[in-house]
This record gives sequence, structure tokens and C-alpha cells, in this order.
Amino acid sequence: MSLYYTVTVYVLAGLLGVCVGSFLNVVIYRVPIGESLSHPSSHCPKCGRALRWYDNIPLLSFLILRGKCRSCGARISFRYFAVELANMLLWLLSVFLFWEKSIPFAVIAAVTSSVLLCVSFIDLDHSLVPDRFVVILGLVGAAAAFFDPYYGWLSHLLGGAIGLAAFWGIAFIYYKIRGREGLGGGDIKLAAACGLLLGWERLLLSVLAASVAASVVLGVLSRRDGKKDEESEGSGEYPFAPFLSAAFALALFFGNYIISAYLSLLSF
Repeated sequence: MSLYYTVTVYVLAGLLGVCVGSFLNVVIYRVPIGESLSHPSSHCPKCGRALRWYDNIPLLSFLILRGKCRSCGARISFRYFAVELANMLLWLLSVFLFWEKSIPFAVIAAVTSSVLLCVSFIDLDHSLVPDRFVVILGLVGAAAAFFDPYYGWLSHLLGGAIGLAAFWGIAFIYYKIRGREGLGGGDIKLAAACGLLLGWERLLLSVLAASVAASVVLGVLSRRDGKKDEESEGSGEYPFAPFLSAAFALALFFGNYIISAYLSLLSF
């Protein structure tokens, strides 16, 4: 790519990424409680005052206002800034890793990362994975099967089937043994959709990464909360979708390199 073309692509990706990130904050807040995404306009959750356009500029407005509402001075959650920044960086990463290999797959990676951000924060807040996000990931996964520069359509098809069968099987066995739900239906559908998107090789990597991360983090949280005996452990519920989403993103962006490095070690 020429320098002008490269700079233009990255600038547009960054600007679009941060603007979409601002919209994601609206989605994360409103979708779980059934509010419209268009009405009412963006407003302070404390005083209800509608935000002026210059108070709604992604990243900049938060920094200028020092994380406070201009009208009432109420503190604005740092999450709004973090989501905008994270989405911008993920879109730039999508361009960096995939643009020259497959432009459609770069777009797929950007859309996927945005959806996974929504899924993570909604599950953290509400222990819920809305079906609309799973449908989007499934549609994007179907497209990825044809534009993936690393794995063919058969890998993606097997990934979707393995994701669905494995997570449903784990949930079924856990329920039979413990008599309570261990994996939610949203997690099962999320694994199937992302298995279709990633292919079975990257799916296995992501499940391993999510399991290790969840075991460490949730183990620490359980100990901190004092949930040591079986009865108290059963009363605690922790969202798994954030771990899955982070692992799926890791596998999407770097899975091919990690798998290749691992296989090269085995060849010695």
C-alpha cells in the first residue's frame, strides 16, 4: 500500500472505531433494559439533562469534563471512556493484522470485536447474553468461512458444531451431577457462533484460554467472598461470557500465530 492509502485507512479505522465505541456504550446500557437506541437522546443518568453535542465527543469530552456531568457535576463512569478507546484500538488492530491479507476479514474482525465488547459488559452487568448479538456473530461467522485467510470453510463449520456440542454437553453433564445450571444458554450459543467464526483450531485455543483465566480469576473472587463450602459456592454466580469474549478475541487476532508457534515447538 502507498503511504497515503495506508494513513487514510488507519485514520478512518480509528475515527470509525471510536465513534462506534461511543454507540456501543448506548447499546450496553439500553439493550438489556429494553430501551430504544434512538430515543431519548444521550443524557446524564443522574440529572437527566440531555448532552450537548460538544459534551458527546468520543474520548475528548470525557477528558475535558474530567469525567463529570457539566450540568450537575455527577461522576461519569470511566467505562464509557474505556469502551470507546478499546473499540478504537481493536479496529486499528483489525486493520493492522488483516487488511493486506483480506479486507473483508478485517471488517469481520472489527465487527466481531465490537459485538464481543457489548456481550462482555452486558453479561457483567446483567448475567445475560442477548440473542441478537449471537445472531450477529453467527452471520459474521458464516461470512468468515469464505474470507478467512488462514482456515477454510470446513474448519469453520466444524468449529460451530464443536462449540455447540461441547458446551451443551458440559452444561448437561454439570446439571445432571450438581442439579443446577453451570453454563447458561447464552454461553452455549455464544460458543457455537464464535466456533463458526473462528474455526475449530482457534476455538480450542480460545476455550483453553478462557478456562484457565476463569479458573484463576473466579477462584480468587470465591476466596475473597468467603465462598468455601459447597452450599455457599452454589449461591454464587459469576458471568463466563467476558472470559469467553476475551479469549475469542485473542484467538481471532493472534490464534494463527500462537498455533503455528506451538506446532513448530512440537516439530523439534
